Amino acid sequence: MLQAFSPSVLVLAAGHGRRFAQSGGSTHKLDAMLGDVTVLDHVLRSVVASGLRYHVVRPVAGGLSPERDGMGHSIARGVAATPDADGWLILPGDLPLVRAQSLLAVAQSLATHAVVVPQCGDQQGHPVGFDRTCREALLQLQGDTGASAIVRAHRQAGTAHSLLLDDPGIAIDIDTCDDLARAQALLASGAFAQGAGDGKR
Repeated sequence: MLQAFSPSVLVLAAGHGRRFAQSGGSTHKLDAMLGDVTVLDHVLRSVVASGLRYHVVRPVAGGLSPERDGMGHSIARGVAATPDADGWLILPGDLPLVRAQSLLAVAQSLATHAVVVPQCGDQQGHPVGFDRTCREALLQLQGDTGASAIVRAHRQAGTAHSLLLDDPGIAIDIDTCDDLARAQALLASGAFAQGAGDGKR
């Protein structure tokens, strides 16, 4: 299915990470070590393992700016940089435990739905998928406002799909040093190794 349908994963890596610094972090949260690699490298490992196309949205040259590097503007920049993609999976760079199988499951579901929102238990997570019909709306995003309004509009229209996944990693993000410590403990437990579980139920 995905040979003909080719969405792109947009890895958002342009944010400030202020909460992590305020909690005592000595580096940007995406550069913090989690096991033997950084938080961002864990995310990229999963993306590469999925085999999906991807684009990393990094800070605009000239220093971080809320207007240019907020989530909304980062999404818009990523969509603009991948004009031939059939859709987009929006993946914040601070979800180091997300599984490659979960990315594939969202991409497969996106082939038949306009918007796909992954969910594990009662927790909504990422990546959220958008097909090409959402392109113009995604390009209009600005500042630090993400795509929640687009998701909400599609829910109201009945064109958003909630995809149940057996992957708590879709909702475990790193905002503080305590979050990093919890992720380290989970990683050490072996429960989040690539290939653990089938990524869906």
